[in-house]
This record gives sequence, C-alpha cells and structure tokens, in this order.
Amino acid sequence: MDTTWDLTPLFPSLESPEFGAAWDGVKRRIGQLRALVEGEAPLGEVLSALDALQEEATPLWAYLYARFTADTTDEATLAKLSELEVLFLDFQRLRPRLTRYLALQDLEEAGPHRILVAEAKEEALHMMPEGEEVLAAELSLSGRQAWGKLHENLTSQITASVDGEEMPISQVRNLYFRPEEEVRKKAYEAELLAWERHEVPLAYALNGVKGEAGVLNRRRGYRDDLEPTLHRNRITRKALAALQEAVRESLPLFHRYFLLKAKALGKERLDWWDLFAPIGQGRKWTLEEAQRFIVEKLAAFSENAAHVAEAAFQERWMDLLPRKGKVGGAYCMPRGGGKSLILANYEESFESVSTLAHELGHAYHNFALREAPASLREVPMTLAETASIMNETLVVEAALKEASPEEGLLILDAYLQGAAQVVVDILSRFLFESWVFQRRKARELSPREFKELMLKAQEEAYGEALATRHPYMWAVKGHYYGADFYNYPYTFGLLFGLAVYQEAKEDPAFAQRYEELLAASGMHPAKELAARFGFDLESVAFWRKGMKVLAEKVEELERRLA
Repeated sequence: MDTTWDLTPLFPSLESPEFGAAWDGVKRRIGQLRALVEGEAPLGEVLSALDALQEEATPLWAYLYARFTADTTDEATLAKLSELEVLFLDFQRLRPRLTRYLALQDLEEAGPHRILVAEAKEEALHMMPEGEEVLAAELSLSGRQAWGKLHENLTSQITASVDGEEMPISQVRNLYFRPEEEVRKKAYEAELLAWERHEVPLAYALNGVKGEAGVLNRRRGYRDDLEPTLHRNRITRKALAALQEAVRESLPLFHRYFLLKAKALGKERLDWWDLFAPIGQGRKWTLEEAQRFIVEKLAAFSENAAHVAEAAFQERWMDLLPRKGKVGGAYCMPRGGGKSLILANYEESFESVSTLAHELGHAYHNFALREAPASLREVPMTLAETASIMNETLVVEAALKEASPEEGLLILDAYLQGAAQVVVDILSRFLFESWVFQRRKARELSPREFKELMLKAQEEAYGEALATRHPYMWAVKGHYYGADFYNYPYTFGLLFGLAVYQEAKEDPAFAQRYEELLAASGMHPAKELAARFGFDLESVAFWRKGMKVLAEKVEELERRLA
C-alpha cells in the first residue's frame, strides 16, 4: 500500500504553470470581487464571484498546507504559504465592505446564500468603522497571531528530564499512555517542572491574546466575549445552555467511569497521570486490516461513506505514517471536487484505526457538500464533527463485537477516555476561559493566577473523582492562544454526532436522510438545520440522547470489569 499522498492531481509542483495560473487566478478573483462590491453590483454577481474565489483558492491552500505539514523543513513551501496569507490579507481588508454590502441585501434574493446575508446583517450591527476593521485585521498578524506563534514555537522546543533523559514535552506527555504508573508519575512531575520554567512568556502570550480579543469585542458592542463565538458557531445561547445543563448532569456518570478505571488500575482514585493509562491489551492492526475493517463497517450503514473511504486509500488522498519533519496528530481538509486530503500518523493499534475512521468521516462530509456553492461548504465547528463522530462510533461498535475480552476492554476504555476529555475536561477549559476573560478586562493576570483559575475549573469539573490536578493545562493547550472558546464546540460536536447516531440506530429510515443533513450543514444555522430533522437543540432532552450512548458504554465497562 502507498502510504504517502499523491498531490499531483492538484499541481505537479510549485514551479508548474498550473500552480502559477491558479495563483494568478486567485489574485485576479480577489480584485474582481473588490470591484463588484465597491461598484455595488447585483447580489447574484457578487455571490458568484465569492464562490469562484473560494473554489479556486481551495486547492491552492490544500496543496501548500499539505506540503508544509508533510515536511516542515520545506522552506520553499513555507515561504509560499506565507505569501498566500499575505495575498489573502487583501481579501480580509475587503471583508468589512463585503459584510456591509451583504447586510443591505434582500434575504429573499439571496436564494441558497440566504445565511450569508442573514449573518452579515447581524455582524454589521457589531462592526467598527471600516478603517478600524481593516486596521484590526492588519494588526492581528503582529498581535494575537504573533502571540499564538510564540506559544506554538516555544512549546515545540520545551524539553523535560525524565530519569536523566532529556526529551521533548510532547514525548513526555506520551508517557501518560504507558502501563507503568511509576513512568506516568515521573512524566507528570517532569512536565510540571518544564512548564514552570516557561510560565512567564506563556502567561504574557495568553494575556496578549485574550486582551486583544476583549478590547475588540467591547469596541464591536458584544454583550460579552462569548457572544461572537456563538455567532461564528451558528448556535443560540439557549442551545449552549441546554448543552451545558446536560454536561453537568453527566458529571456523576463520568465520575463513575473514573472510579471504575481507578479500580481496574488497583487504586481508590485516579491521579492526573492515570487519565490515559491503558486498561486491557490490544493486538496490532496493519493498515491493510484497517482499510478492510473501516470500509466494511461503514458500508453496513452508508454506501457512500464506504466509497469515500475506499477512494481515499486507492487514490492516495492520505499521508499515513509518522516520520521526521512531519507534523503530529491527524487532520482532514477539502481539496475541491468533493475530495479531501488526510494527514495521519498511523501506528498499528485500534486507536489509530479509530482516528483514521474519524478523519474519513470528515472526508465523507466534504463529499456530501460537493454540490453546495463553495461559500456554503464552510461548516461551523459545532456541526463539522457530525460525520466523523458517526464514523468513529460505527467502527468502535463493530470492533467491540469482534474483539477479544482484553482488546475489548482497551477499546472501550479508550473510547470513554476520549469522551471524558471532550465532556469533562472541556467543561474545565470553558470555565477557565470564561473566568480569564472576566478578569482580563481589569488587568493582566500572573502565572500564579492562571494556575489558580485552572485548578478551580478542574475542581468543578472533576470533583472528588481525581486525587490530583494539572495547574498548567492553560499552557499545554494551544486552543487558548488561537480562536476564543475553542472548547464547547467539541462537546457540541460529539453529543450532536452521537444523537444523530442514536436516531439512526432507533430509526433505520433516518440513515437515508443522513447525507442530506451533511449536505445542508453549511446552509442553515444549527437550530434551523436540526429542526428540519426533528431535533430541538434548545432542549436538554436532545443532548441527553447523545449522553445515552456514553452511559451505555460506562455500563458495558462496568460489566466487563465485574
């Protein structure tokens, strides 16, 4: 099996005429869009130009980002990616005027683009004068984006000493997955010391990011720092409140899971370094096995989801194996034409199979969006996890039926461990960020204050289920230094995806409408989209539907450990 992706269908090379033509085309389309907006052209012409720009830009971004993440030492690609960011600064400068233009248009004339006009009308109410918006966009490169890069660069270079061996902080954190508690505890202690040595610059970075965001939110007249994120994620405050209520209701369930895991590890309570400790033992999964298993299990639910997975393997949409110079983790991004690019760092474990199924879910979502206008393929983070959660859950459910008792225990615990991060830990992250924004209005916060707020947030989320805490999670998570409240959308995505899965499980006919839901996910606010399929996001009962899947898994773990 070829394990690197084939990028030649996008462009033969950076120096190719095709790449140069696409670059010039994007530059030209930005100019055309500007001329149409400034000339107050008919709405249809402006929307067509916007779609054409995004259609032509998608493969360009995908190609450069794929090359860079597959080899971060590729200076030519990094330089070109930076040039593309500068080129798109022209589009960012145009955005305030484009927003005001759209805000003045008739909703009924917008057709399928109605949501863009509706959102522009809302956003226009919170815009600063155009010159100030342009200045804010330009200054963000040396403001919050620079602080974010500082965090990214600094944390990628931090090392810690474990048993006399100096290792990168990412490698130290990977020791939490080891079965030996002594190793995990040493990693925890070493990690805290490493973060302590770098807490001052990281605190300045966090103060800078949240300070800038708070000032702009107040200048734009938002009632609080949460409001603009609700608009970006296309959800209502009531929906978030219902979600949070369901999360708080579920805390005893997760605390029960933590106690079950502690018992399996021979302890009364878990320590922080035990959260990722393995229970059970898994076998090796080759890539060939992963391919067959994923395609077969997806086909039982959705033929198109299986076809997309098969194409991703056969047509080499994926760069699969870890190597020096390649970024860690996994992602999926659209490349145009309903196709995607997937980066993974596959190891021969079921966890990697599950991750691959997850990313192939994003690819299926991109396939479902292929007929939508390009500007309506941008799905808010709250809805972007729907197909990936579905894929992942289908594969986990199938594996649990076929695995040995030991591997089944490992798979089940890993699934619940991931869910606990997205529900319990993300609650602590949401609380922490809320409190930071409140206090940052008055002044900068010290590293000590960030640590105290983090511990307070973890206490509220984890309660007595954990014996120890991690005061530096504000330094660990890059999300705090990027988009604001880059936390609750993950919980929303998980529970929305699980509720959709539960619906399909209870009503097989719903599976026929599943792709329709995905295809429409960029065209409607979340509340309206959900209502079209019989879901009420502002009802706690809806979110309990997703929690039901997780409750069943906790009960199954209890049975297996009995």
